[in-house]
Amino acid sequence: MTENKKPTGNLQKQMIFWIGALIVGALLGLLQQAWLDNLMTFIATVYTHLFQLIAVPTIVLAVITTLAMFGTQKDTGRIFKHALIYTLLTTIVAAAVGLILYLIIKPGNLPTELVNTGSANIPHNLGNKTYYDHILEVIPNNVLKPFLEGNVLSLLLLAFAVGLGLAKLPESENKATLLRCIEGLQSLLFLLIKALIWTLPLGIIAFSDLLSAQVSAGVAVDSLGKYVTIILGGNIIQFFIILPLFLLSRGINPLKHLGRMMPAVLMALFTKSSAATLPVTMETSETRAHISRKVVRFVLPICTTINMNGCAAFILVTSLFVMQNGGVTLSIGQMILWLFIAVIAAIGNAGVPMGCYFLTLSLMSGQGAPIGIMGIILPIYTIIDMIETAENVWSDSCVAAMTDKDINNNK
Repeated sequence: MTENKKPTGNLQKQMIFWIGALIVGALLGLLQQAWLDNLMTFIATVYTHLFQLIAVPTIVLAVITTLAMFGTQKDTGRIFKHALIYTLLTTIVAAAVGLILYLIIKPGNLPTELVNTGSANIPHNLGNKTYYDHILEVIPNNVLKPFLEGNVLSLLLLAFAVGLGLAKLPESENKATLLRCIEGLQSLLFLLIKALIWTLPLGIIAFSDLLSAQVSAGVAVDSLGKYVTIILGGNIIQFFIILPLFLLSRGINPLKHLGRMMPAVLMALFTKSSAATLPVTMETSETRAHISRKVVRFVLPICTTINMNGCAAFILVTSLFVMQNGGVTLSIGQMILWLFIAVIAAIGNAGVPMGCYFLTLSLMSGQGAPIGIMGIILPIYTIIDMIETAENVWSDSCVAAMTDKDINNNK
């Protein structure tokens, strides 16, 4: 009994430190001290860079080792099938919730002068980029480019190719040596992840300070009340109602699972990047949520790229809002069509900060819609992006937990 209580006690202490760091950071942000905010910006940037640095090899090594060991086994196909089904279901429901709220709340049009002003806020040379350009960027033309750019989809393609190639290779000393080398690198990587997580309270203080400073400075306050209500309301419903219902349907206690995954959810909230959060998500899923290693290291890197609940809802609602302001009247059937377009676009989105924003901008540019609205949305997107990323990581963990439960039940 003592051995079981010790890890639980350590986890409780860790959560106390994390929550304490969250409160301290929020209080520091309210002080509105420029030198302090600059220091916290530096610390937050350091932590973001470190987790992004580790995220790239984490994705590649996790997929390669899993496919190399289990690529020819039936379990791998079953794991992928279950994860894909849950990903599609949760993403479609998230977009549907956004559409229902949009039809109920009915946001009005913005003044033309305001839309024209917003055009100046759009990042340069992004408005002309089409969605097809994003698809082409997924196909790597050399091995190093995806690593240098942190292109998650390209990395997944490479990892799948290498992992399946290793699985198909005949057994030999060379193959065994290569696998031992990859597994050794992965063990070293997870040791570094644990070290970063141990120091994370300092990073939480910095992230929390910046968020508190932004809110108190009025960044989160904007005239687009109904639009923001739809986006945030949809995220809250998906987070606290829809995903828990999915878990309950598989016999998983959502409150316990959320409590175990809270470190990853908080990390996602602050970094605004599910890819950067992946090392924490994987570590938390294995050690706290007790999801099997095989499922964690195969499902989560994939979900980081394709399971984008919050992104699908944002793309759909924002596209409808922008087109509406451009004078386009859509029927219910056309809105449902855009729902599936949003789901497909979200699946192709890399788990990086502002990924959903840039994708929506590309889609609306291709439609000739008034993209100046995207410039108006930009100042408040920081808050939206934080909540969406937390929801995406929470959803990733739910997909992994449900997949693990299905695989274990079918044994």
